Amino acid sequence: MKVKERTSQSNDESAEATPHPAPLTPHRPCRRALIVTGEASGDLHGANLIQAAAEIDPDLKFFGVGGSRMAEAGCDILIEGETIAVMGLVEVIGHFPVIYQAFQHLKGILHGSERPDLLILIDFPDFNLRLAKQAQKAGVPVLYYVSPQVWAWRRGRVKKIARVVDRLAAILPFEPDFYKGQDIEVEYVGNPLLDDAVITQDRDAFLLQHGLADDRPLVGLFPGSRHNELKFNFETIIAAAEKILQSKPEVQFVLPVAPSFDRQLFEDRLAGASFPVTLSQSSIYDVANACDAVITVSGTVTLQVALTGTPMAILYKMSPLTYQIGKRLVNVPHIGLANIVAGRRVVREFIQDEASPANLAGEVLRILEDQPYRQHIVEGLGMVRQQMGEGGCSKKVALMASEMSLGMVRRDNG
Repeated sequence: MKVKERTSQSNDESAEATPHPAPLTPHRPCRRALIVTGEASGDLHGANLIQAAAEIDPDLKFFGVGGSRMAEAGCDILIEGETIAVMGLVEVIGHFPVIYQAFQHLKGILHGSERPDLLILIDFPDFNLRLAKQAQKAGVPVLYYVSPQVWAWRRGRVKKIARVVDRLAAILPFEPDFYKGQDIEVEYVGNPLLDDAVITQDRDAFLLQHGLADDRPLVGLFPGSRHNELKFNFETIIAAAEKILQSKPEVQFVLPVAPSFDRQLFEDRLAGASFPVTLSQSSIYDVANACDAVITVSGTVTLQVALTGTPMAILYKMSPLTYQIGKRLVNVPHIGLANIVAGRRVVREFIQDEASPANLAGEVLRILEDQPYRQHIVEGLGMVRQQMGEGGCSKKVALMASEMSLGMVRRDNG
């Protein structure tokens, strides 16, 4: 869905008719896109975008801020995304010098003698919207991939976004409506997770590989991909697992290690645990698919788990001050993306004080033992998958990037 066209092109060939766009600037066949994300999920989306762009437009090269997946896809990483990825208003203040230094470095690139042909921003709005403003001043077109959550808080940001962003690739079906009437082209491109959600191992193969029994329940412990998430949620998740074992001693546990973390970090944290936890570096989809239930932090991971159809309990805790500030700013009935897409509570959420080990354990035990309740959740997650539509997201955004880098969208200086 397009809300408003930013440009008027006389040449209207469609993407389907021209899968490899002919350069509009023949004297500069090689172009450079500065791409910036601070999240593990953004690193994944960025990597898929870069891989898709390599097929559509091999002359478009990428450099910027990201993680290991983007690097493997061919991006020249200038700054590690995890060094500037901090959640929470209070936490950002303590990390400000590092964030400021990174911003100044990227600002210098945008205003330098070899400025990029395009700026691609993935999520991470507090940092990226400021960078978009600098790109606007420098005359560099801006493609924003993954809309800031204007539907959750600070809805007035749509006007700011429209001022500094040329095209926006939305990944949730209801997001374009928020930009109606604004001078920005917004398109729902599908969700990148639909292309990534591939189960490469069935449950039996996963259990065999990890030395897990096939006749005992398996519960996934998903602590997230950010250090702040570990800081405020990890101990609660482990304590919930201990309570589950008190009621159901046959349960096994598996913890997926996010690419942003070293496996040793979890080996050290679990060294003193009173029960075994199997660490896995398999894909998040293979891990979730093998589980009977999952305890997970909020975020993109809830949608990843939803796509496998595995019932879950969502928790999120943060510093008390950040929570008190945040609850006055955020106005949404749900925090888990699976519930947000569904428009109703499909799986239970436990936030701050409600995120107690007892509450989480109670929900997981109900999922394991109450078959009608479990089936109701599974059916709800199936509806979430249907509402997300078709795949092909990365290719659509790659085509946008190719068009924009070729000059199909270009701001004036000032």
